[in-house]
Amino acid sequence: MMRRSSLALLLVACANLAHGQLRTIPQDAQRARTSQVHDNAIQLDGSQYTLAPGAQIRDEANRIILPTTLKEGALVKYRRDAAGYVREIWVLSDEEARKQE
Repeated sequence: MMRRSSLALLLVACANLAHGQLRTIPQDAQRARTSQVHDNAIQLDGSQYTLAPGAQIRDEANRIILPTTLKEGALVKYRRDAAGYVREIWVLSDEEARKQE
């Protein structure tokens, strides 16, 4: 019984540590507001871009989400590849948005 409660306590502590960690968004990522996502196209600050094959969109909790679940008007940071396709997008939390102005 003691071993189970120790294990449970350890798991809760690890979960709290993981939740409290800030993610690292590369310095060269550009800031924009989304306005439309359709198929493999995305509008960022009014300019239309194509999503790269295998593009990753991460929500505020750093989970990978589908392009169709990206909310219109979301404040994001993004990076493009050498061909100009958007390859990475991070949806900013309120705290990240304040820190990265």
